Amino acid sequence: MTLRSLLDEHRGEELDLYARTINPQFVRLLRTIGFDRRWARAEGAYLYDADGTRFLDLLGGFGIYNVGRNNPRIRAALVEALELDTPGKVQLGVSALPGLLAKALLERAPSSLGRVLFTSSGTEAVEGALKLGRAATGRSKVVSCEHGFHGLTLGSLSAAGDAVFSERFGPLLPGFSRVPFDDLEALEAALRGQDVAVFIVEPVQGHGPHFPSDGYLEGAQELCRRYGTLFCVDEVQTGFGRTGRMFALDHWGLEPDLLTVAKSLSGGYVPVGALLMSRAVCDAVFDSLEHSVSHGSTFAPNDLAMAAGLATLEELDSERLPEQAARMGELLLERTRPLVERYEVVKNVRGLGLIWAIEFQEPDGGSRSWRMLERVQTGLFAQLVVMPLFDRHKILTQVAGHDSNVIKILPPLVLSEDDVDWFVEALDATLSRAEKLPRAMVRFAIKAARANRPRHGFFSKTGSSRA
Repeated sequence: MTLRSLLDEHRGEELDLYARTINPQFVRLLRTIGFDRRWARAEGAYLYDADGTRFLDLLGGFGIYNVGRNNPRIRAALVEALELDTPGKVQLGVSALPGLLAKALLERAPSSLGRVLFTSSGTEAVEGALKLGRAATGRSKVVSCEHGFHGLTLGSLSAAGDAVFSERFGPLLPGFSRVPFDDLEALEAALRGQDVAVFIVEPVQGHGPHFPSDGYLEGAQELCRRYGTLFCVDEVQTGFGRTGRMFALDHWGLEPDLLTVAKSLSGGYVPVGALLMSRAVCDAVFDSLEHSVSHGSTFAPNDLAMAAGLATLEELDSERLPEQAARMGELLLERTRPLVERYEVVKNVRGLGLIWAIEFQEPDGGSRSWRMLERVQTGLFAQLVVMPLFDRHKILTQVAGHDSNVIKILPPLVLSEDDVDWFVEALDATLSRAEKLPRAMVRFAIKAARANRPRHGFFSKTGSSRA
């Protein structure tokens, strides 16, 4: 039986099969909010359902499709790798592809980084940073930021700054503490004891998104140097062109000791991540023959992932996709900033490259319907915008975080001016209707939220995947 014939045999059963075998509550969520489409194919910045309807994908698989969905050049590299019959994971031996991808990454990274450890995901890269950071410094404490997100495995959860992800999975690992993002005084107080192994920070906090003030990240790096703490920048979401530079840290000229990447490194085809580290960190951990295998991951540096990574970096360079993200991001801000003046319910619009967000607030003078929504669940108004954007205007977006009245987008970097126009016009039309809070919209949102209340709410948790 071929894969095509197997898929044809079960066509139309996708949701039911997923519910029976994987996660019935996720399928229930999709059906409740009207996102239970049968997806047929994808290309670039677009998704197509079984009826052939085109959707603009501004979710981008939570930011993994920087080079566009089903990029043909990444696919060609994978086909070529399969046809080469490479030796793959010899384990007690190496192949050329991991070294080549590591070299390509280091050529694009800050000069402070000199070694690469491959992983299969972003959270695994973070786990590596925490583990190796402790070994390299001989210290056990880790400091992270409130509202930060670093993944869903136990070490990453211990560093997370939002209890909604960790509250049911304790006790977490000891030695972790958090400070407010963008607060150098609080960070210095945490580091002053010279007993912190790692300070880990997202240059732009994804669950917001929250952007740093001028001088914050440079100041954090200097404090880490002063107190002997390793400076770890988590670029799992912001890396590979997302903010208009190859890495977000390039905006501030940072030189970290540790850098975590993943998500879009393989163009969305193969799970892959990496921890880039300084030579000093690497040499302190892998300091002998005995310790040469102190950390690794069985499948991480596999030849398919490495081939996809090399092709993705080449695509980012040849198509100048970071520059494209910068241009489209500026256009998007230019087109959406007027919404703050046009609608009382819009608090602000913010972005950097193609990580963009719009935040909502209670209208001046108060609103009975707004307060009713907020009593049921904070952030329901944002969902009242997300749902019609999807159903009426065929645009896929997300609420930015738990109990958040923020909509965030992470579109493929191949987004065009016409796509920006499509989104802005749809957003304007949706806000015009949603600001009036029609009874039907309010009733639907409240009914959906109450139906799922025992399961801690579902509207904002769909943005938490760590690829």
